[in-house]
Amino acid sequence: MSHFSRTLVTSALPYANGHIHLGHVAGAYLPADIYTRWLRMTGRDVIHVSGSDEHGVAIMIAADREGTTPQAIADKYHAANEAAFRALGIDFDVFGRTTWPEHHETAREFFRVLYDRGYLVEKSEEQFYDETAQMFLPDRFVEGVCPVCGFEGARGDQCDNCSSTYNQIELKNPISKITGRPPVLRETRHLYFRFGAFQERLEEYIDGHASEWRDHVVGQSRSWLREGLGDRAITRDLTWGIDVPVEGYEGKKLYVWFDAPFGYITNTRALCRERGEEWRTWWQSPETRYVAFIGKDNIWFHTLMFPAMLTGWNDAGGEQYILPDNVPACNFLNLEGRQFSKSRNWGIDLRDYLALFPPDPLRYTIAANLPENKDADFTWREFQARTNNELADILGNFVNRTVQFAGRAFDGVVPPIAEDEAEMRERLYEAFGWIVERRLDEAGAAELLETTLGDAFDANDRAILAVLARAPRAIGALYESFRFREAALETMNVARAANKYFNDAEPWRTRKVDPARCARSINLALQTVRALAVLFEPIIPFTAAAIRRMLGLEERETLGWNEAGSLPMVAGQKLGASAILVEKIEDAVVEREIAKLGVPGSEEPGTNRAELPPVAFAPKPEVTIDDVLKLDLRVATVLAAERVKKSAKLLKLQVRIGDTERQIIAGIGKGYEPEALVGRKIVVVANLKPATLMGQESQGMLLAANDPAAESAQPPILVTLMDETAARDGFDVR
Repeated sequence: MSHFSRTLVTSALPYANGHIHLGHVAGAYLPADIYTRWLRMTGRDVIHVSGSDEHGVAIMIAADREGTTPQAIADKYHAANEAAFRALGIDFDVFGRTTWPEHHETAREFFRVLYDRGYLVEKSEEQFYDETAQMFLPDRFVEGVCPVCGFEGARGDQCDNCSSTYNQIELKNPISKITGRPPVLRETRHLYFRFGAFQERLEEYIDGHASEWRDHVVGQSRSWLREGLGDRAITRDLTWGIDVPVEGYEGKKLYVWFDAPFGYITNTRALCRERGEEWRTWWQSPETRYVAFIGKDNIWFHTLMFPAMLTGWNDAGGEQYILPDNVPACNFLNLEGRQFSKSRNWGIDLRDYLALFPPDPLRYTIAANLPENKDADFTWREFQARTNNELADILGNFVNRTVQFAGRAFDGVVPPIAEDEAEMRERLYEAFGWIVERRLDEAGAAELLETTLGDAFDANDRAILAVLARAPRAIGALYESFRFREAALETMNVARAANKYFNDAEPWRTRKVDPARCARSINLALQTVRALAVLFEPIIPFTAAAIRRMLGLEERETLGWNEAGSLPMVAGQKLGASAILVEKIEDAVVEREIAKLGVPGSEEPGTNRAELPPVAFAPKPEVTIDDVLKLDLRVATVLAAERVKKSAKLLKLQVRIGDTERQIIAGIGKGYEPEALVGRKIVVVANLKPATLMGQESQGMLLAANDPAAESAQPPILVTLMDETAARDGFDVR
C-alpha cells in the first residue's frame, strides 16, 4: 500500500426501501468506518463514500406497500438510514443519493460511452406480463419456485435460499406480486451489456489480486468466470428510475444494478465540489488505492461487473478509471443462529438498537465477531458478555481505577516517572525506536528494555512498556491486512495487560512503603490509558473520546496512531474526573430483547440455547472411544478471572482458544484465587453446549479432577500442560 498517495473507500449503497439492520452494519459499513478511521490516524489521505440506492423495483414495492410514491419512500429511508449510521459513528465523508439529478447525468454519461463502444446490444426477449395490471413484471414483482433448489417464494432474479441467479422465466409456478395471478409471457426489447467481452481481462484482474484478497472473494469471482460471463440486461420496463437515453426506448428505465455503482462517482464529485477539490484525483489517478467494502451477496458485482463497466469506459481512451485494489467483503451476520428476516420479525434494526443502547458496545461486539471469512452470529448474550466482561470489566475498570487512584494519591495530576523525568523519557523514546525498528516480540522488547534501562524499571514495568512499544505496529498490521476481528482482540489484550500490570504493581501498597515506585506505576498506568484511547479509537470512538476527557484532554484531541505508545503524558499534567466508562447490561434487559424476536421457524418462541439450564451430574453408562473422540479438547489461556457474585464456588473465566474468546464458568472457586489463574494454560472442552450458571453463560468446560485420597477441602487439580510456554492456544490436545 505504500506506493499509493491516497485511499478511496466505498461502502455498498444500501437500498432506501427500509431501515438498516445489524446484518447490514457488519457487512460493509462498520468495517469500512474502522478502516477509514485507522487510515486517518496514520496520517494518510482518505475519503469514505457511500449513499442511498434509490431506484428500482425494491423502492416501488415499498411505495406500494406503504401507499405512497417511490420518491417519498426514498426520501424517508435515506434520511432515516443516514441518521442511524451517523449515530453509530459511521463517519462518511459523503452519503449521497442516486435520485440526485447529477447522478442521472453520470449514469447516462457512462451509458453513452458504453453504447458508442458497442458494449451495449439490443435483444428481444420474453418477459412475464401481468394482464390484469397491464404491465411487464420486473424481476422482484414476480415470485415462484426456484429452478435450482426448489425454494418457494424465490424472487424473479435471485433465490434467497441458494443465492442462484437466473432469468425470471425460469421460475416454476410464477405469480405476480401485484395481483397474485399467474403472468403470461410477452416479447419485449431491452439493451444488454456485453459482460462476456471482458472475460479474459477480468480473469487476469482476479488472478493478479488472488494472493491478497479473502479466499471467498476470489472463490466466488472465479466461480462466475468458470461459468462464463454472458450478456446482462441493463434496461427494464419500469416507471421509476433513470430514463434510457436512446431513441425508441421511451418508457423504459436503466436497470438499477447498472446505474447504482456510478453513485460512488457522483457522490465523490459532489464532495469534491463542496471542498473545492478535483474529483478525478480520487477516481482517475494511479496513485489512488480503491478499496470497496461490501457484503457477501455483492461480491461478483464489485469484483467483475463494475470493473468491467469501468474498463469499458477506459477502452474509449481519455480519462482512465481505477479498479478496486481490494474488495474485503464480509459474509453474513445472522441473529441468534438464524438469518435476518423482516417477514418473520427476526431482526434488529439499527435505529431500534440506538433508541435503547449506546453505539460503542454494538461496534465492539460486531468488530470482535465480524464475519470476515465465514458467517457469524449476533446474540444478545454475547453482546451482554462483551459489554460487561470486556468493555466494562477489562477496559472500563482499568481506566477508572487508574484515574481514580491518581486523583486520590497525586491530587489529580500525572506523577513523575522518575526523578530525572526528561532524561528517562529520552532513554525510553530511544529504546522504543529500537523495538519498532527491529520488530521485536514482547519478550525481545522486554529484554532490550532491561539491557538499555538497567534496574530503573522492574520486570512488571518492562512488560507493560514492551506492550506499549509494540502495540501500534502489531495492531496496525492487522488493520492493513483487513483482519479487524484480530485487531479488536489484540487491542483488548492491551487492556488485559494493563489490568495485570496494575494488579502486580500494587500501588495501594507501594504508596505507603515506596512512594517513588508508586508514582512510576501510576505514571505508566496513565500512559497506558492514553494509549488505549488511541488504539480503541477506530473501534469505539465515543468511548475513546470519554477516556480523553477523563485524562483532561480536549475531546477531539488525539495522537497519531504510531505515537500511541510514546508516553505522551507529562508529570504535573492535570487530569479530568473519573467516571464509569461503560454501563453494564442487566440480564433482564437481555431477556426483554430476546423476547421481542419473532418465532424462529419450528422452535418454541423465546427459546435460546444460552438460556437452557445446565445438565445435572448423574452416573452414565459406559462409553466407547468413539464417544470420547466427540469431545473437542483444546488448549486455552486464561485472560481474566473473577468470582461470580453470590457464589463461593463459581469463578468466571475469560479464555482464549486460538483466535476466539470464550467465557467459562468453573466450580473451582473454593480452591483457587482468580488472580492465580490469569495466564495459565488449561485444557477445555470447546464443543460443550452453552449453559447458564447463576445468571452467567458458560461456553465450555475446563478439565479438573479431585484426588479421592486427599482431604475433601483440597482444591481440584487443573488439567494443564507440562510445557505451558510452548503450547499454542487452540491446539488440539489429542
